[in-house]
Amino acid sequence: MKTSWRSASLVAAAMAVLALTTACGQEQGTPSTGSQNVGATAAAGGYGASASPGNGYGADSKDQAAEAEPAGKLAVAQSAKLGKVLTDGAGLTLYRFDKDTAEPPKSSCDGACATAWPPVPADGAEAAAGVDTSLLGEVTRADGTKQLTVAGWPMYRYAKDTKAGDTNGQGVGGTWYASAPNGKKAALADLPGLSVRKDPKLGDVVVDKNGMTVYRFMKDQAWPVSKSACTGACLEKWPAVAPVASNDTKGVQKKGLMGFTRPDGVKQMTVNCWPIYTFSGDTAPGDTNGQGVGGTWYAVAPDGKPVGASK
Repeated sequence: MKTSWRSASLVAAAMAVLALTTACGQEQGTPSTGSQNVGATAAAGGYGASASPGNGYGADSKDQAAEAEPAGKLAVAQSAKLGKVLTDGAGLTLYRFDKDTAEPPKSSCDGACATAWPPVPADGAEAAAGVDTSLLGEVTRADGTKQLTVAGWPMYRYAKDTKAGDTNGQGVGGTWYASAPNGKKAALADLPGLSVRKDPKLGDVVVDKNGMTVYRFMKDQAWPVSKSACTGACLEKWPAVAPVASNDTKGVQKKGLMGFTRPDGVKQMTVNCWPIYTFSGDTAPGDTNGQGVGGTWYAVAPDGKPVGASK
């Protein structure tokens, strides 16, 4: 049934592309116009994405290893960005490392890595409501200490998390992720292709199926035809959102909600006929690091307008 639904969605998306000729006056193969301004202020390529941490572990060498505090009674916190997240007794987020293994449990984080990501001691860890006691275990590290595991995955804290609720380690190096109560990577529940999230600062903004904020480029064009002025290196920093079926959306204005084919062959979604993108500088659902970059990139409101852009 799920496969059939997905197939139907793809067909609907294709039909939406064809419908664009009428709704947005799209002319296939029309060259993009306008110069690019992608927020050339960051060192890494000049497209608004920050450079990666210097030591490869997401914390500076000056960061000191935290005391090996017992985990205490584990708890489940609800994160607006990540859904259900496992925390220690003090409310600090627990993380897992992609370079570790769960079967059998093995930690690959030692030395400077363990300074940035202090291993959570196994002794004293207790399951709380929402945490299956049978998933708790331990692994013996290279130094002989016992580290807490959840579903086989070694658990860590992050040196740059200083208070309950912090999730500064999420996505660091593309290998560190907050742990869900079952030991898997924390993630929001399945979302439609496009939906609306209420951001505490920006209000209602459109997000993609992964919960990532969707943006508009002020140098693009919606009328009389949809055109993108973001190409080449710009498109690497601001990936085009692929077309989704109209019935695979929730809370987004239906008018002008369709896809089009760019001159480079990439198929891109529009909201109210405006091309939409995500930002490579956003690493977790709910991030809005692309907001206002270069004075030309803004989150998208449900009606397709740029949130916070000067009139």
